[in-house]
Amino acid sequence: MPDSLDDLLALLDLETIEDNLFRGRQPRTRLQRVFGGQVAGQALMAALRTVPAERTAHSLHAYFLRPGDTTVPIVYDVELVRDGRSFTTRRVVARQHGRPIFYLTASFHTAEEGLEHQDVMPPSPPPDECPRLGDLMAQVSGEPTTAWDQEWASLDVRYVGDSRPGGGVTSPDHPALARLWFRASGHLPDDPSLHSCVLTYASDLTLLGAALVPHGTYVGAPDTQLASLDHTMWFHRPFRADEWLLYDQVAPSAYGARGLALGRVFTEDGRLVATIAQEGLIRKLDVTA
Repeated sequence: MPDSLDDLLALLDLETIEDNLFRGRQPRTRLQRVFGGQVAGQALMAALRTVPAERTAHSLHAYFLRPGDTTVPIVYDVELVRDGRSFTTRRVVARQHGRPIFYLTASFHTAEEGLEHQDVMPPSPPPDECPRLGDLMAQVSGEPTTAWDQEWASLDVRYVGDSRPGGGVTSPDHPALARLWFRASGHLPDDPSLHSCVLTYASDLTLLGAALVPHGTYVGAPDTQLASLDHTMWFHRPFRADEWLLYDQVAPSAYGARGLALGRVFTEDGRLVATIAQEGLIRKLDVTA
């Protein structure tokens, strides 16, 4: 995965092959399949390349169909579904080896005035008082922090806590709850489309892990198989992905080898800027066999 913000920006800088047809490069990675946030972020960027600049993404709905091959580029084919007076709709098919690996439908909206309200941001210590997620993963997995940085250093992620005993985040209604701060590891250009793609990339990193909180395991554990099945995002308000964002995550259900996780993203001053939902495969493996 990109080990710097420059590498992440290079991933999102798609090559134009033909009208509405784009190619996304692959980073150096130890992962066996393409990170879901990468293909989602690149697919959203492909759609944005065909949309007027004054229209910003307000929602996306995506399905992960097949594991992506990390050794070959991904081709993104954009269908221009509709261009209305206020809304634009695009459908993107991501392909490798001649087969679709990912579908995304996204909608874009011209800025308008309207009614306004939002949820209140949950209480949280400031990012500087929270440990780096890479340091915590090193403690849990036994791998050095440098292993985390080799894959995820394009993001600065600080862990607030979770609902495990002593985890520091509690709710009587939610046994599976996790909270963290994140931002891009450096300054981004002022293009709102780029910020939405970086948030899309980051949104897949930890969300499904909230469903593991009550079960004594973690993302990357050798006895647990995780895979994103679908991913949905709604963008509510303008934001910058290079400023701190609070990711409030809750998993209301895990059953039948699937888990559902929901996330709310707040700016540091309390504005709700995005809501995210994801269902994923959660399969326990017999590592003793």
